[in-house]
Amino acid sequence: MGGVFLRDEQLLQKFMQYLSVERHYSELTVKAYRSDLQHFQTFLSEDAGKPVAFKKVTTVDVENYLDYLTQKKYASRTITRKISALRTFFKFLKKQQLIKQDPCELVHLKSHSHILPEFFYNKELEELLAATAGDEPLKQRNRVILEILYGTGIRVSEASNLTLQQIDFGMKIILIHGKGDKDRYVPLGSKAQAAITTYLQSGRRQLMGSQTKHNFLLVNNHGQKLTSRGIEYILKEIIKQTNLTANIHPHMLRHSFATQMLNNGADLRTVQELLGHSSLSTTQIYTHLTMEHLQQDYRKYFPRANNENEVN
Repeated sequence: MGGVFLRDEQLLQKFMQYLSVERHYSELTVKAYRSDLQHFQTFLSEDAGKPVAFKKVTTVDVENYLDYLTQKKYASRTITRKISALRTFFKFLKKQQLIKQDPCELVHLKSHSHILPEFFYNKELEELLAATAGDEPLKQRNRVILEILYGTGIRVSEASNLTLQQIDFGMKIILIHGKGDKDRYVPLGSKAQAAITTYLQSGRRQLMGSQTKHNFLLVNNHGQKLTSRGIEYILKEIIKQTNLTANIHPHMLRHSFATQMLNNGADLRTVQELLGHSSLSTTQIYTHLTMEHLQQDYRKYFPRANNENEVN
């Protein structure tokens, strides 16, 4: 028994190193992958009544796991994430010639209703931005956080790692180092540029002091690089200063950016490129989002959309 787990642990370690070193995934993301794979490992052992090595996993095992997750009423988003982790893991093992057959190749997710991403309406965004008005260093920094996340649609990790050298004020673009070591350029809007300029001239200098020296744009109150978790905490503190009741997450600002782009006529491919999605299917979730609100507006403002209001 111990030998099975030992060998599997070695495979997991190889995979974790691959995610961290080659894919440049964050520590939290790597931990999430490990957690999902260990959950699958536990299921295999309990289902078979004994440890089952990853190398012995079959398509039937993965399908049984998928059925188990469905029966246990896991959220469709969670199921999708767990199966995605398995796909990435076994694809890695096959590429490394550690297994001959990928057990996930023939597995298809059952149809689930779309889980539409949450976003902010314009008035809500205005209220968030109003909460960062002021000349205090932290207010200036918080304004930059909102303007960058909403104005460019970049990921929170990309914002955390953003350096001064990546910003080209003359060309009005930002070079983003994205997932999988993929670079892309995003436009720098006038409001975001103004907020960054003010912050660099005043707020950041005060937060950095005379001792701290580094090139990261976003810093905490001690002048150190602001982490992704730190940004999430700041956003929660900002929303507490408003009348908004929604829970806030950095991805909501990214979703708001994508939704605004599509609602105003942007091409799906353009949005895909700006968001840094490797697959167009990932971006298409926003099409479902905009279509749902289009339907809602149609039913609300067009009387003939509802039978009871229809005029013969």
